[in-house]
Amino acid sequence: MMDTENRSDRYEAWVWNGPGDPDRLQCVEKQIGPVGAGDIIVANTMAAFNPVDWKIIRQGHPAWKAGHVPGVDGVGRIVAVGAGVTLPVGLRVAYHQGLRRDGSFAQRTVLKAASALPVPDGLSDEQAVSVPCPGLTAWQAIGKVPALPDRDVLVTGAGGSVSLILAQLAVKRGWRVWVTAGPAHHAHLLERGVSGAFDYRDDAWRTKLAAALGPRRLFAAFDTTSGSYARTLADLIGYNGHLVCIQDRIETAPLPAFTTAVSLHEVALNAIHEDGTAADWRDWRSAGTTLLETVRIGALDLQPTIMTSFDDLPRNLSSFMQGKLKGKILVNISGDQN
Repeated sequence: MMDTENRSDRYEAWVWNGPGDPDRLQCVEKQIGPVGAGDIIVANTMAAFNPVDWKIIRQGHPAWKAGHVPGVDGVGRIVAVGAGVTLPVGLRVAYHQGLRRDGSFAQRTVLKAASALPVPDGLSDEQAVSVPCPGLTAWQAIGKVPALPDRDVLVTGAGGSVSLILAQLAVKRGWRVWVTAGPAHHAHLLERGVSGAFDYRDDAWRTKLAAALGPRRLFAAFDTTSGSYARTLADLIGYNGHLVCIQDRIETAPLPAFTTAVSLHEVALNAIHEDGTAADWRDWRSAGTTLLETVRIGALDLQPTIMTSFDDLPRNLSSFMQGKLKGKILVNISGDQN
């Protein structure tokens, strides 16, 4: 790593220079410019990997040019604030960065103050950086569905970071929660209050779910796989139910008109950075703050973490993409661990 000590305007970052695998990222030295109104500069201590990171790196983004810094989730301390910002310098914050702006795979990140979530005392950086993207995605997904009592819902892929949080939020609503996940995750999910767990690789899992439901039908299904897979879940949902597609979207109705009248929902966390109002951001911060506090008090479990080095970020992100690294993969940027 380059020597950036006592040069607060200079920092290291991993940059994207065109569509391709993550191992093509390059480490460069960049310079922080003046902080704009409503913005803050965060000295990152850690970043976290999310699937969106490698997906956008591979396919590119309309707003990205050579030299763009990827990474949506980070944690660190505020080192500078722009006009109109009331957050103090030195405050420890976690954040989810918009895709159009330079991200968290760097020693410094400039972001909207509105997207910063103060980290409560007693919560580690490892825990805090694991929350924003998966936690706020789960919050947005569950918010699509009315909080009616005595309902059954399905969460697919509940071994993943988003679905693990979502399943727990659904349990907290008082719903009967059914999940699909690899067998290694079943015991833990049952301990967190889910009603039943099915192996997604078992061709009979739908039949087993139907038997467990008896005369009841699903009120909602939350899918984290793909739009095409989400379509296959539609016939499991009862009258006036909900199908929430978290990974991708469903372009056309999966069932004939005037049958069960299932409502279709898409989840697009990044959209708030382009289309969110002040009220939307207030809701975002309130939800993020609640999620961090719920983790702090031990009432919300997260995926086990694996710490990796900043120097090896491209190689480790490629391994994460290939499924060779499991769990919540973190990047130690500051060199310290708390």
